[in-house]
Amino acid sequence: MKNPKNTPIFDKCYAFNEAEEARANGLYPFFKPISRSEGTKVYIDGREMLMFGSNNYLGLANDPRLIEAAEIALERYGTSCSGSRFMNGTLDIHEEFEAQLAQFVGKEAALCFTTGYQTNLGSLFAILGRQEHVLVDKYDHASIMDGIFLAEGSKRDIKLHRFKHNSVNDLERELSRIGLDEPKIIVLDGVFSMEGDIALLPEIKELADAYKAAIYLDEAHAIGVIGSTGRGTCEHFGNRSELCDLLMCTFSKSFGSIGGFVAGHAKVIDYIKHFARPLIFSASMPPANLAAAMRALQIIQEEPQRVATLQHNAKRMAKGFAAVGFNIGATETPIVPLVIGDNEKTFLLWKDCFEKGVYVNPVISPAVPPQRALLRTSCMAIHSDDEIDMAIEIIGTSARKLGIID
Repeated sequence: MKNPKNTPIFDKCYAFNEAEEARANGLYPFFKPISRSEGTKVYIDGREMLMFGSNNYLGLANDPRLIEAAEIALERYGTSCSGSRFMNGTLDIHEEFEAQLAQFVGKEAALCFTTGYQTNLGSLFAILGRQEHVLVDKYDHASIMDGIFLAEGSKRDIKLHRFKHNSVNDLERELSRIGLDEPKIIVLDGVFSMEGDIALLPEIKELADAYKAAIYLDEAHAIGVIGSTGRGTCEHFGNRSELCDLLMCTFSKSFGSIGGFVAGHAKVIDYIKHFARPLIFSASMPPANLAAAMRALQIIQEEPQRVATLQHNAKRMAKGFAAVGFNIGATETPIVPLVIGDNEKTFLLWKDCFEKGVYVNPVISPAVPPQRALLRTSCMAIHSDDEIDMAIEIIGTSARKLGIID
Protein backbone atom coordinates (compact mmCIF):
# COMPACT_ATOMS: atom_id res chain seq x y z
CA MET A 1 0.00 0.00 0.00
CA LYS A 2 1.32 3.41 -0.94
CA ASN A 3 1.67 6.16 1.65
CA PRO A 4 -1.46 8.25 0.93
CA LYS A 5 -0.21 11.41 2.61
CA ASN A 6 2.98 11.69 0.58
CA THR A 7 5.09 12.03 3.73
CA PRO A 8 8.43 10.30 3.05
CA ILE A 9 9.17 9.67 6.70
CA PHE A 10 6.48 6.95 6.67
CA ASP A 11 7.54 5.27 3.41
CA LYS A 12 9.40 2.54 5.29
CA CYS A 13 6.24 1.74 7.29
CA TYR A 14 4.20 1.14 4.16
CA ALA A 15 7.02 -0.88 2.60
CA PHE A 16 7.11 -3.27 5.59
CA ASN A 17 5.11 -6.36 4.57
CA GLU A 18 6.70 -9.27 6.44
CA ALA A 19 4.21 -9.22 9.33
CA GLU A 20 1.20 -9.04 6.96
CA GLU A 21 2.51 -11.98 4.96
CA ALA A 22 3.07 -14.04 8.11
CA ARG A 23 -0.46 -13.25 9.32
CA ALA A 24 -1.90 -14.27 5.95
CA ASN A 25 -0.05 -17.60 6.14
CA GLY A 26 -1.11 -18.24 9.73
CA LEU A 27 2.52 -18.11 10.87
CA TYR A 28 2.50 -14.88 12.89
CA PRO A 29 3.29 -15.81 16.50
CA PHE A 30 3.46 -12.40 18.17
CA PHE A 31 1.07 -10.19 20.16
CA LYS A 32 -1.35 -13.03 20.92
CA PRO A 33 -3.88 -11.54 23.40
CA ILE A 34 -4.28 -13.65 26.54
CA SER A 35 -7.76 -13.25 28.04
CA ARG A 36 -7.11 -15.08 31.31
CA SER A 37 -4.18 -16.62 33.16
CA GLU A 38 -4.48 -19.38 35.77
CA GLY A 39 -1.15 -20.79 36.90
CA THR A 40 0.19 -23.04 34.14
CA LYS A 41 -2.82 -22.39 31.89
CA VAL A 42 -3.68 -19.36 29.77
CA TYR A 43 -6.67 -18.71 27.53
CA ILE A 44 -6.34 -17.37 23.98
CA ASP A 45 -9.34 -16.99 21.64
CA GLY A 46 -11.37 -18.96 24.16
CA ARG A 47 -8.96 -21.92 24.06
CA GLU A 48 -7.08 -23.30 27.04
CA MET A 49 -3.32 -23.38 26.42
CA LEU A 50 -0.56 -25.02 28.45
CA MET A 51 1.99 -22.25 29.07
CA PHE A 52 5.61 -23.17 28.40
CA GLY A 53 6.74 -19.73 27.25
CA SER A 54 6.57 -17.65 30.42
CA ASN A 55 9.30 -16.12 32.58
CA ASN A 56 7.08 -16.50 35.65
CA TYR A 57 9.66 -18.98 36.93
CA LEU A 58 8.41 -19.38 40.50
CA GLY A 59 4.73 -19.15 39.60
CA LEU A 60 4.19 -16.07 41.75
CA ALA A 61 2.46 -13.81 39.22
CA ASN A 62 -0.94 -15.25 40.20
CA ASP A 63 -0.15 -15.87 43.86
CA PRO A 64 -2.96 -14.51 46.08
CA ARG A 65 -0.39 -13.14 48.57
CA LEU A 66 1.08 -10.86 45.89
CA ILE A 67 -2.40 -9.79 44.82
CA GLU A 68 -3.29 -8.96 48.43
CA ALA A 69 -0.08 -6.94 48.89
CA ALA A 70 -0.83 -5.01 45.70
CA GLU A 71 -4.39 -4.26 46.86
CA ILE A 72 -3.17 -2.92 50.22
CA ALA A 73 -0.67 -0.66 48.45
CA LEU A 74 -3.38 0.61 46.10
CA GLU A 75 -5.50 1.60 49.10
CA ARG A 76 -2.62 3.40 50.81
CA TYR A 77 -0.76 5.03 47.92
CA GLY A 78 -3.15 5.05 44.95
CA THR A 79 -2.46 3.79 41.44
CA SER A 80 0.62 5.88 40.63
CA CYS A 81 3.44 7.84 42.22
CA SER A 82 2.80 10.52 39.57
CA GLY A 83 6.42 11.56 39.44
CA SER A 84 10.02 10.43 39.09
CA ARG A 85 12.13 9.08 41.92
CA PHE A 86 14.01 12.39 41.83
CA MET A 87 10.94 14.42 42.66
CA ASN A 88 7.73 13.21 44.32
CA GLY A 89 8.00 9.58 43.21
CA THR A 90 10.00 8.04 46.06
CA LEU A 91 7.82 6.22 48.59
CA ASP A 92 8.90 4.90 51.96
CA ILE A 93 8.43 1.37 50.63
CA HIS A 94 10.87 2.08 47.77
CA GLU A 95 13.64 2.60 50.30
CA GLU A 96 12.48 -0.24 52.53
CA PHE A 97 12.50 -2.64 49.58
CA GLU A 98 15.89 -1.40 48.36
CA ALA A 99 17.41 -2.20 51.76
CA GLN A 100 15.89 -5.70 51.64
CA LEU A 101 17.19 -6.30 48.11
CA ALA A 102 20.71 -5.17 48.97
CA GLN A 103 20.81 -7.56 51.92
CA PHE A 104 19.39 -10.40 49.80
CA VAL A 105 22.15 -10.15 47.18
CA GLY A 106 24.95 -9.25 49.61
CA LYS A 107 25.56 -5.66 48.53
CA GLU A 108 25.71 -2.35 50.41
CA ALA A 109 22.88 -0.59 48.58
CA ALA A 110 20.25 -1.03 45.86
CA LEU A 111 18.16 1.22 43.64
CA CYS A 112 14.79 0.41 42.04
CA PHE A 113 13.83 1.39 38.48
CA THR A 114 10.42 1.24 36.80
CA THR A 115 11.39 -1.65 34.50
CA GLY A 116 14.26 -4.09 34.15
CA TYR A 117 15.03 -2.62 30.74
CA GLN A 118 15.39 0.83 32.29
CA THR A 119 17.64 -0.61 34.99
CA ASN A 120 20.21 -1.66 32.39
CA LEU A 121 19.63 1.42 30.28
CA GLY A 122 20.08 3.82 33.19
CA SER A 123 22.82 2.07 35.14
CA LEU A 124 25.09 1.52 32.14
CA PHE A 125 24.46 5.03 30.83
CA ALA A 126 25.45 6.47 34.21
CA ILE A 127 28.56 4.32 34.69
CA LEU A 128 30.11 4.59 31.22
CA GLY A 129 32.14 7.70 30.43
CA ARG A 130 34.20 8.96 27.52
CA GLN A 131 37.31 6.96 26.63
CA GLU A 132 36.12 4.13 28.92
CA HIS A 133 35.89 0.50 27.86
CA VAL A 134 32.94 -1.89 28.07
CA LEU A 135 33.32 -5.60 27.26
CA VAL A 136 30.17 -7.59 26.48
CA ASP A 137 29.35 -11.23 25.75
CA LYS A 138 27.92 -11.55 22.23
CA TYR A 139 24.78 -13.19 23.68
CA ASP A 140 24.10 -10.39 26.20
CA HIS A 141 20.54 -9.08 26.38
CA ALA A 142 19.43 -6.24 24.08
CA SER A 143 18.81 -3.93 27.06
CA ILE A 144 22.52 -4.13 27.90
CA MET A 145 23.45 -3.11 24.38
CA ASP A 146 20.88 -0.30 24.41
CA GLY A 147 22.37 1.09 27.62
CA ILE A 148 25.76 1.17 25.94
CA PHE A 149 24.32 2.76 22.79
CA LEU A 150 22.58 5.42 24.91
CA ALA A 151 25.91 6.27 26.56
CA GLU A 152 27.69 6.30 23.21
CA GLY A 153 25.03 8.53 21.64
CA SER A 154 25.16 11.03 24.47
CA LYS A 155 28.79 11.01 25.60
CA ARG A 156 30.61 9.72 22.49
CA ASP A 157 33.82 7.72 22.36
CA ILE A 158 32.73 4.74 24.48
CA LYS A 159 35.03 1.83 23.61
CA LEU A 160 32.89 -1.27 22.96
CA HIS A 161 34.48 -4.73 22.84
CA ARG A 162 32.41 -7.87 22.12
CA PHE A 163 33.78 -11.29 23.01
CA LYS A 164 32.62 -14.75 21.89
CA HIS A 165 29.84 -16.28 23.94
CA ASN A 166 31.07 -17.64 27.27
CA SER A 167 34.66 -17.68 25.96
CA VAL A 168 37.13 -16.79 28.70
CA ASN A 169 39.98 -16.98 26.17
CA ASP A 170 38.37 -14.46 23.84
CA LEU A 171 37.56 -12.17 26.77
CA GLU A 172 41.22 -12.23 27.85
CA ARG A 173 42.27 -11.48 24.28
CA GLU A 174 40.10 -8.34 24.34
CA LEU A 175 41.27 -7.32 27.81
CA SER A 176 44.92 -7.67 26.82
CA ARG A 177 44.42 -5.04 24.11
CA ILE A 178 43.39 -2.42 26.68
CA GLY A 179 45.85 -0.55 28.86
CA LEU A 180 45.96 -1.97 32.38
CA ASP A 181 45.02 1.33 34.03
CA GLU A 182 42.35 2.34 31.52
CA PRO A 183 38.81 2.24 33.03
CA LYS A 184 36.93 -0.89 31.94
CA ILE A 185 33.86 -2.92 32.86
CA ILE A 186 32.76 -6.42 31.81
CA VAL A 187 28.98 -6.72 31.34
CA LEU A 188 27.31 -10.11 31.09
CA ASP A 189 24.18 -12.09 31.81
CA GLY A 190 24.36 -14.55 34.70
CA VAL A 191 21.90 -16.82 32.88
CA PHE A 192 21.61 -16.17 29.15
CA SER A 193 18.01 -15.51 28.20
CA MET A 194 17.78 -17.56 24.98
CA GLU A 195 20.27 -20.37 25.61
CA GLY A 196 19.71 -21.01 29.32
CA ASP A 197 23.41 -21.51 30.01
CA ILE A 198 25.31 -19.90 32.90
CA ALA A 199 28.17 -17.40 32.66
CA LEU A 200 31.61 -18.70 33.68
CA LEU A 201 31.69 -16.13 36.45
CA PRO A 202 34.60 -17.35 38.65
CA GLU A 203 36.97 -17.49 35.65
CA ILE A 204 35.76 -14.10 34.45
CA LYS A 205 36.30 -12.66 37.92
CA GLU A 206 39.92 -13.88 37.89
CA LEU A 207 40.47 -12.08 34.60
CA ALA A 208 38.70 -8.96 35.85
CA ASP A 209 41.00 -8.79 38.89
CA ALA A 210 44.11 -9.37 36.78
CA TYR A 211 43.18 -6.63 34.29
CA LYS A 212 41.63 -4.17 36.77
CA ALA A 213 38.12 -4.48 35.32
CA ALA A 214 34.80 -4.20 37.10
CA ILE A 215 31.96 -6.72 36.54
CA TYR A 216 28.31 -5.81 35.92
CA LEU A 217 26.05 -8.87 36.17
CA ASP A 218 22.53 -9.07 34.71
CA GLU A 219 20.60 -11.53 36.91
CA ALA A 220 17.19 -11.21 35.22
CA HIS A 221 16.99 -14.97 34.56
CA ALA A 222 19.15 -16.08 37.51
CA ILE A 223 17.60 -14.75 40.73
CA GLY A 224 14.88 -17.13 41.88
CA VAL A 225 16.22 -19.65 39.37
CA ILE A 226 19.73 -20.83 40.31
CA GLY A 227 21.59 -21.13 43.60
CA SER A 228 20.33 -23.23 46.49
CA THR A 229 18.09 -20.40 47.76
CA GLY A 230 17.54 -18.60 44.46
CA ARG A 231 20.09 -15.86 45.00
CA GLY A 232 21.45 -16.31 41.51
CA THR A 233 24.79 -16.80 39.83
CA CYS A 234 27.02 -15.76 42.72
CA GLU A 235 25.29 -18.27 45.00
CA HIS A 236 25.43 -20.92 42.27
CA PHE A 237 29.24 -20.60 42.35
CA GLY A 238 29.57 -20.92 46.11
CA ASN A 239 27.64 -18.01 47.63
CA ARG A 240 30.32 -15.51 46.56
CA SER A 241 28.81 -12.03 46.33
CA GLU A 242 32.26 -10.61 45.57
CA LEU A 243 32.14 -12.17 42.09
CA CYS A 244 30.52 -9.01 40.71
CA ASP A 245 30.70 -5.29 41.48
CA LEU A 246 27.26 -4.36 40.22
CA LEU A 247 24.27 -6.68 40.00
CA MET A 248 20.90 -6.01 38.40
CA CYS A 249 17.66 -7.94 38.20
CA THR A 250 14.14 -7.43 36.92
CA PHE A 251 10.92 -8.00 38.87
CA SER A 252 9.04 -9.24 35.79
CA LYS A 253 10.25 -12.83 36.06
CA SER A 254 10.76 -14.64 39.39
CA PHE A 255 9.23 -11.72 41.32
CA GLY A 256 5.91 -11.86 39.43
CA SER A 257 5.65 -8.08 39.04
CA ILE A 258 7.38 -5.38 36.98
CA GLY A 259 10.34 -3.11 37.67
CA GLY A 260 13.99 -3.77 38.40
CA PHE A 261 16.94 -2.93 40.64
CA VAL A 262 20.68 -2.49 40.58
CA ALA A 263 22.84 -3.22 43.64
CA GLY A 264 26.46 -2.56 44.56
CA HIS A 265 28.70 -0.33 46.68
CA ALA A 266 26.74 2.51 48.28
CA LYS A 267 28.81 5.27 46.62
CA VAL A 268 28.37 3.71 43.19
CA ILE A 269 24.62 3.32 43.64
CA ASP A 270 24.37 6.92 44.83
CA TYR A 271 26.20 8.02 41.68
CA ILE A 272 23.81 6.04 39.46
CA LYS A 273 20.88 7.57 41.34
CA HIS A 274 22.03 11.06 40.30
CA PHE A 275 23.11 10.35 36.70
CA ALA A 276 20.77 7.67 35.29
CA ARG A 277 18.52 9.51 32.82
CA PRO A 278 15.90 6.71 32.61
CA LEU A 279 15.49 7.00 36.39
CA ILE A 280 15.45 10.78 36.50
CA PHE A 281 13.04 11.28 33.61
CA SER A 282 10.56 8.42 34.14
CA ALA A 283 7.72 8.06 36.61
CA SER A 284 8.70 5.69 39.39
CA MET A 285 7.56 2.11 39.87
CA PRO A 286 3.83 2.02 40.75
CA PRO A 287 2.99 1.20 44.39
CA ALA A 288 1.03 -1.98 43.63
CA ASN A 289 3.86 -3.48 41.58
CA LEU A 290 6.39 -2.46 44.21
CA ALA A 291 4.38 -4.09 47.01
CA ALA A 292 3.88 -7.26 44.96
CA ALA A 293 7.62 -7.56 44.31
CA MET A 294 8.35 -6.99 48.01
CA ARG A 295 5.99 -9.81 48.94
CA ALA A 296 7.62 -12.04 46.32
CA LEU A 297 11.04 -11.47 47.88
CA GLN A 298 9.67 -12.57 51.25
CA ILE A 299 8.19 -15.72 49.69
CA ILE A 300 11.45 -16.57 47.90
CA GLN A 301 13.23 -16.43 51.27
CA GLU A 302 10.50 -18.24 53.21
CA GLU A 303 9.87 -21.00 50.64
CA PRO A 304 13.19 -22.25 49.22
CA GLN A 305 11.33 -25.38 48.12
CA ARG A 306 9.93 -23.34 45.21
CA VAL A 307 13.43 -22.89 43.86
CA ALA A 308 14.17 -26.59 44.39
CA THR A 309 10.99 -27.59 42.54
CA LEU A 310 11.85 -25.24 39.66
CA GLN A 311 15.29 -26.78 39.37
CA HIS A 312 13.76 -30.29 39.41
CA ASN A 313 11.37 -29.29 36.63
CA ALA A 314 14.18 -27.73 34.61
CA LYS A 315 16.21 -30.94 34.72
CA ARG A 316 13.18 -33.07 33.80
CA MET A 317 12.33 -30.87 30.83
CA ALA A 318 15.88 -30.63 29.49
CA LYS A 319 16.41 -34.39 29.85
CA GLY A 320 13.09 -35.10 28.15
CA PHE A 321 13.69 -32.86 25.14
CA ALA A 322 17.20 -34.21 24.69
CA ALA A 323 15.88 -37.77 24.85
CA VAL A 324 13.46 -37.23 21.96
CA GLY A 325 16.27 -35.86 19.81
CA PHE A 326 16.31 -32.07 20.17
CA ASN A 327 19.49 -30.01 20.24
CA ILE A 328 19.10 -28.16 23.55
CA GLY A 329 22.50 -26.46 23.56
CA ALA A 330 24.27 -26.04 26.90
CA THR A 331 21.27 -25.13 29.06
CA GLU A 332 21.45 -25.67 32.83
CA THR A 333 18.27 -23.81 33.73
CA PRO A 334 14.47 -23.71 33.14
CA ILE A 335 15.18 -22.05 29.78
CA VAL A 336 15.44 -24.95 27.33
CA PRO A 337 16.12 -23.91 23.71
CA LEU A 338 15.03 -26.29 20.97
CA VAL A 339 17.56 -25.33 18.32
CA ILE A 340 16.16 -25.77 14.80
CA GLY A 341 18.21 -23.41 12.63
CA ASP A 342 15.70 -22.87 9.82
CA ASN A 343 13.29 -19.94 10.32
CA GLU A 344 10.39 -21.47 8.38
CA LYS A 345 10.57 -24.80 10.22
CA THR A 346 10.73 -22.92 13.51
CA PHE A 347 7.49 -21.07 12.72
CA LEU A 348 5.81 -24.22 11.42
CA LEU A 349 6.68 -26.07 14.62
CA TRP A 350 5.43 -23.14 16.70
CA LYS A 351 2.13 -23.16 14.76
CA ASP A 352 1.59 -26.90 15.16
CA CYS A 353 2.27 -26.74 18.90
CA PHE A 354 -0.01 -23.70 19.27
CA GLU A 355 -2.83 -25.51 17.48
CA LYS A 356 -2.35 -28.47 19.82
CA GLY A 357 -2.60 -26.24 22.90
CA VAL A 358 1.05 -25.69 23.90
CA TYR A 359 2.33 -22.10 24.08
CA VAL A 360 6.04 -21.66 23.33
CA ASN A 361 8.09 -18.83 21.78
CA PRO A 362 9.73 -18.93 18.34
CA VAL A 363 12.97 -16.93 18.25
CA ILE A 364 14.89 -15.91 15.13
CA SER A 365 17.71 -13.49 14.28
CA PRO A 366 18.55 -10.89 15.55
CA ALA A 367 17.43 -12.24 18.94
CA VAL A 368 19.67 -15.23 18.21
CA PRO A 369 22.53 -15.56 15.68
CA PRO A 370 21.61 -16.29 12.05
CA GLN A 371 20.97 -20.00 11.39
CA ARG A 372 20.23 -20.59 15.09
CA ALA A 373 16.46 -20.13 15.05
CA LEU A 374 14.88 -21.94 17.97
CA LEU A 375 11.80 -22.52 20.06
CA ARG A 376 12.40 -21.05 23.49
CA THR A 377 10.67 -23.23 26.05
CA SER A 378 10.63 -22.46 29.75
CA CYS A 379 9.09 -24.16 32.76
CA MET A 380 7.81 -22.89 36.08
CA ALA A 381 7.94 -24.23 39.61
CA ILE A 382 4.17 -24.82 39.44
CA HIS A 383 4.31 -27.17 36.43
CA SER A 384 3.55 -30.78 37.27
CA ASP A 385 5.62 -33.69 35.98
CA ASP A 386 2.62 -34.74 33.87
CA GLU A 387 2.38 -31.29 32.25
CA ILE A 388 6.08 -31.31 31.40
CA ASP A 389 5.85 -34.80 29.93
CA MET A 390 2.75 -33.81 27.92
CA ALA A 391 4.51 -30.77 26.44
CA ILE A 392 7.56 -32.85 25.49
CA GLU A 393 5.32 -35.43 23.82
CA ILE A 394 3.31 -32.86 21.84
CA ILE A 395 6.32 -30.83 20.71
CA GLY A 396 8.34 -33.95 19.91
CA THR A 397 5.52 -35.46 17.82
CA SER A 398 5.12 -32.20 15.87
CA ALA A 399 8.87 -31.96 15.29
CA ARG A 400 9.05 -35.51 13.94
CA LYS A 401 6.15 -34.81 11.58
CA LEU A 402 8.01 -31.79 10.21
CA GLY A 403 11.30 -33.67 9.87
CA ILE A 404 13.05 -31.54 12.50
CA ILE A 405 14.02 -34.58 14.58
CA ASP A 406 14.14 -38.27 13.66
